[in-house]
Amino acid sequence: MSSILQELEKEIANVATSVNKTNVGVVRQVGDGVARVEGLSDVMLNEMISFPGGVTGIALNLEESEVGVVLLGEYNAIAEGDECSATGKLLSVPVGRATFGRVVNALGAPIDGKGEIAASAQYPMEKIAPGIIKRKSVSVPVQTGIMSIDAMIPIGRGQRELIIGDRATGKTTIAVDTIISQAKQNKLAEQGKLQNFKPLYCIYVAIGQKLSNVARIQKTLEDAGAMEYTTIVSATASDAAAMQFLAPYAGCAIAEYMMDQGEDCLIVFDDLSKHAVAYRQVSLILKRPSGREAYPGDVFYLHSRLLERSARLSDAAGGGSLTALPVIETQAGDVSAYIPTNVISITDGQIYLETDLFYQGIRPAISVGLSVSRVGSAAQTKTIKSVAGTTKLDLAQFRELQAFAQFGSDLDASTKKKIERGQRIVELFKQNQYSPLSMEMESVYLFAMQNGYFDDVAVSDVKRFQKDLGEFFETRKTDLLDKIRNEKPDLKKDATSVGAVKQAIEDFKKGWK
Repeated sequence: MSSILQELEKEIANVATSVNKTNVGVVRQVGDGVARVEGLSDVMLNEMISFPGGVTGIALNLEESEVGVVLLGEYNAIAEGDECSATGKLLSVPVGRATFGRVVNALGAPIDGKGEIAASAQYPMEKIAPGIIKRKSVSVPVQTGIMSIDAMIPIGRGQRELIIGDRATGKTTIAVDTIISQAKQNKLAEQGKLQNFKPLYCIYVAIGQKLSNVARIQKTLEDAGAMEYTTIVSATASDAAAMQFLAPYAGCAIAEYMMDQGEDCLIVFDDLSKHAVAYRQVSLILKRPSGREAYPGDVFYLHSRLLERSARLSDAAGGGSLTALPVIETQAGDVSAYIPTNVISITDGQIYLETDLFYQGIRPAISVGLSVSRVGSAAQTKTIKSVAGTTKLDLAQFRELQAFAQFGSDLDASTKKKIERGQRIVELFKQNQYSPLSMEMESVYLFAMQNGYFDDVAVSDVKRFQKDLGEFFETRKTDLLDKIRNEKPDLKKDATSVGAVKQAIEDFKKGWK
């Protein structure tokens, strides 16, 4: 008998009891994708809240007596009186190389039907941007493959360049072209044809667009072989406002994780005006006070904390970079509206697309006068810098003189020359969508323009001349193109390179009809 008692006492002594403390609340009211929860005492801003049926919410409003929780995903089953609990985790998304080539939603879950993603880690959606000490100046180019941008409004790795214009002026096309251009360079680097090149991975965030648009962009990237370097984060118009609000942060987390690994990333936010509208919707449902144009007072902070995460990190901090191309849609060309001015003040320059130019057939419809890059020329390759020279000035003078030329018939010789040069530059800069140019071909065309080889070609023949010149170089002068691609010579000062390019263009011109 005593042995049984001793056994029992021994067992009781070994029992370890643990107390689990959970923070539990009760849903007081639910509607419009927002739950008002009572009893959650120690809850953080942006903390994930777990509801019955596997639904997740995030705590966005912390008030004295209740917490406003935005529900994510399917939330129709949640009713008043349901219990929910705080998870103690901030909202995070799965990240890693496995996300490239995939389409995910605003929570990082795959929606392309290709199975689960083997994520490397979970990364917080909201994170404080790297400080000044961790950064270094922008000095490596992002070749967009769009000649007018690379020559006049260049973008560097780590920069934030806004693409702004009315609807249907080609904003998304510029972003998609840039992604295709990166994929082409990544492939050349893999094949060993492009030396000293660090691959650039791309994230495309679609906010509030039609599903058919997102599918079309995915198809375009797949056809161009760019999807393997790209992640598409999609929160379409049919998704809840909360998902549209979170999508850019999810995309940014995927990109920032890569930057922390020392890689270079490019992220496109398409577009932030719809993002602000989704955030306004969420805020008004949460009964936050509205400010100008009914946007909440922190709508500036909404975009600044997102775009400030773009950086070029110093070598000590890993040497990665994150370049952002936010897109903003204007109404009737009004750049001075609330959201456009907000985002212009956060970014390092803007590419402004004009409706009038677009309808005149000048595509990409870039306005030279209103577009600037506050960083890029520091990041331009030596070659492009040497041949781009006065192009922007020539074009600006042409636009100004164009107005005079319509009225005055007798113009002096220098004015006539400027107008004729301008007309040819405009023709040269016209480019078909989804066909970005390589850096070496851009530099050949710009060199030919700067050195007057286009001057005796009729304006109507400029495109044909350009196409034939490109074919001539790509079939007969591949060694010269390889040299320009890898050595990036200065096509003003490097006499041997200048001589070789001049000779090649002259050889071509002799046989061209």
